[in-house]
Order: sequence, then structure tokens, then C-alpha cells
Amino acid sequence: MQNSDNSCRKHAIVIGASLGGLLTARVLSSHFEKVTILEKDTVNGSPESRKGQPQTRHLHGLLPAGLNIISHYFPGIQDEIKESGANVMDLAASMKWYSYGGFKKQFDIGINGVTVSRPMLEYIIRKRVMALPNVELRDGASVKQLMYTADQLKVTGVIAEHKEDARPEALLADLVTDASGRGSRAPQWLKEMGYDAPEVSEVKVNVGYATRIYKRDPHDERGKNWIFYTPEAPKETRFGGAFPIEDSRWIVTVGGWHGDSAPPDEKGYYDYIKDLPNPDIYDIVKNCEPLSEIIQYKFPLSLRRHYEKLKRFPSGFLVLGDAVTSFNPTYGQGMSSAALQVAELDKLFKDDVAEGQIAKQYFKRTKKIIDNIWQLATGEDFRFTETTGKRPPAINFINKYVARVHKAALSDEVVCGAFLKVMGLLKPPTSLFHPKILWRVLTA
Repeated sequence: MQNSDNSCRKHAIVIGASLGGLLTARVLSSHFEKVTILEKDTVNGSPESRKGQPQTRHLHGLLPAGLNIISHYFPGIQDEIKESGANVMDLAASMKWYSYGGFKKQFDIGINGVTVSRPMLEYIIRKRVMALPNVELRDGASVKQLMYTADQLKVTGVIAEHKEDARPEALLADLVTDASGRGSRAPQWLKEMGYDAPEVSEVKVNVGYATRIYKRDPHDERGKNWIFYTPEAPKETRFGGAFPIEDSRWIVTVGGWHGDSAPPDEKGYYDYIKDLPNPDIYDIVKNCEPLSEIIQYKFPLSLRRHYEKLKRFPSGFLVLGDAVTSFNPTYGQGMSSAALQVAELDKLFKDDVAEGQIAKQYFKRTKKIIDNIWQLATGEDFRFTETTGKRPPAINFINKYVARVHKAALSDEVVCGAFLKVMGLLKPPTSLFHPKILWRVLTA
């Protein structure tokens, strides 16, 4: 698309009003005259977990890379997060993270982190997006199929069905972006158009976790920290976290890999937490008033659809976020991955890429983002012998080294800072092998 001819930038459709869809709408609003978001669930004007978002009631992490991108597109949003009652704090100074036999080194790193519930974060962002004059949200609208030209080379819109009366509606668009999540129907739609479905990679982790909300004493000093525990795999399989969120609450999520899930009954849940090495988590659930039921979630496998490998792809159509890659949620990478992909989409339009090349360039550029995150997530998962899928080359050697990084991060501020930047998606995994870091790790 060339800036000299914006005739094909009149209307964009975004499928899905979760975080990835909202960020996509924000970016496209700068490049199209009108943007329409289609969401199958009903969207109310308050923080909420919708039926189509089973994970939103659990602990979520917005990594620093994702927070930076969101702050760029929504200036002042960190102040709004604070005004909601949630926390914005120094990532390293505020962590109480136990792993590999001790707590990671605390220090001021100058990188912000947030502890906010996913419904509140999404609500704050949705308000900002809906305040844009050229963005419209249509809820209760399910996309049933794509519309396309007779030669099947270009997507021209969608057929949407409305919840209230089940009436189909044809909506024309110059670009359709699928941000509908893990259950995306894009592979099926491509086959209906005569294209190949993308190759799929799966890494089976059989993760299960359980979450409960607790009342938090606003005078509790621990409310200035994010409290976490991750296992020394493979001899440990459980993880847990307690984050202070808005409305003076704790959100506590605990679980494990390969069937070692937290039980949903109260005694079993408490006994499970009591066995975790980070004692603060158990102290919170033992002494704070529960405000919700115990909610379980099961995640069988990480899923990656390789759109970048397709030789043919229609113009006027893109796929983004969890609809492309759904990572093991225990690492908190999903929202930030979507944000990084959206930022690349923005650059693509600013670079005046020709219309017929947008999909190819988009999938090529976002492959680099997804490769790094996939390497981080699956690398950790392959510490467990029960994990199945295509094992990355030299994974055993890399994991042995990363285990030493974890141990060095308990006492070495430089190593801990380097690790947090990789975990926060600010630096690539290869940065942990920089000679300065390598030397400190091997001599720790």
C-alpha cells in the first residue's frame, strides 16, 4: 500500500475484542478511515471476564516489552493503571521470586512492571480504543466466513451473524485481521478459499492451575511486591504466584506441569500451596479472606501455526496473537507477544509496503518475534522428560546453562538483570551468552 493512494485504506475489520484485537484496532485506526471490531461475546462497560475468555480470571503477567508498547500507543496509561488501584513498580526491586533454592536478587533495575487483573487492564485499554472517533465495536457478532474475490486472491470482508436475531450481515473491508485467539477458524477459512492450512507445531505440557481471589490488607507491606515461585525442573513440577491487584485484593494462582495440578477443593488447594517453597503464598491464603471460588484451568499444549511457511496467502487478510501462537500461559508471554506483533504491523504500514506484499512481510517479520518467545517457553517446558514435541537443537546444553543462570541470579545483580531483560522480552535469549554474562555465570 502506498501513501500516495489511500483508496484501499477505507475500512479495516478486526475479529476479536480481547487485548490483541484492541491493540490491533488502535494501530489500524492510524492507517484506515474506519475500523470495526467484531466480538462474539457481549461486552459490558465494566471490567469483566467474558465467556470466550476462560483464562482472564487467572493471574496474568504483562511483561516489560508489552507494557512499553502499550504505553507508547496509550500515553499516560501507567497513571490510569495506578488510578485503578493496581500497582506500577520497579520490576526487580518489587519481586519476591523464589526459584532454584533461593530468592532472586532484589535491586532497582529502572524497568517498570505492573500487577493488575486482566479484566481491569483490558477495560482500561478498551475505553481508550473506543474513545477513538473512527473505531466501532460490535459485540454479539460472530464471524462465520470470509468474503473474497472470484479469483480467490483477495479477502473483501466477512459474513457476521448477530446473537440477537441470528441474521447474517455482509461487511466489506479492505483488510480483515483475525485476532480471535487460540480457537481461530482462519485455517478452515483458508482451505475454503483453496489455500493450504498452515503447518502446526505442538508442545504438550499438560499444565493445570487453580486461582482464587483474596482480600488484601492495604497496610500489608507485601502489597508492594509480586510474589512468585517457579520450579527447579525436572525434580520440581509446581509453580505459584500471588499478585496485589486493584480493589485491595490478592490474586493467587498455583499449578503444575504434566498432571500435577492444584485441586479445586479448599483443603486440597491449601495443602498444595503449603508445599510450595515460597512461604508468603501460603501465608496469604491462610490469613486473608477469600473473595471468590477456586477456579481451575487446564492447558494441554502450546500451539504454533506457521503462516510464515505458506507459499500462497490471500491479500487483505492477516492473523495475529494467540490465533497464530498460543504459548504455555505460566510464562505470561501471550499479551506481550501480541503487542510486539501489533507494533510490527504498524511499522509495516509506515514502511509503505505494497498491498500484495503485506501478508508475506508481516508473517516474515513477526516470525522473528515468535521464534524468540517460542524458544524461551518450550525450552523451559522441555526440562520435563514428559514434555512431547519437536525438541530444539542443543536444548539439553542450553537448559543446563540456563539453570546456572537461575542460580547466579540469586546473588549476582548483573546476571539477574540480564535474565529479567530476556524474560521481559526486552533482549533476545542469546544475550545471556554475552562474554560478560557467561563469565559471571560460570564463576558464580
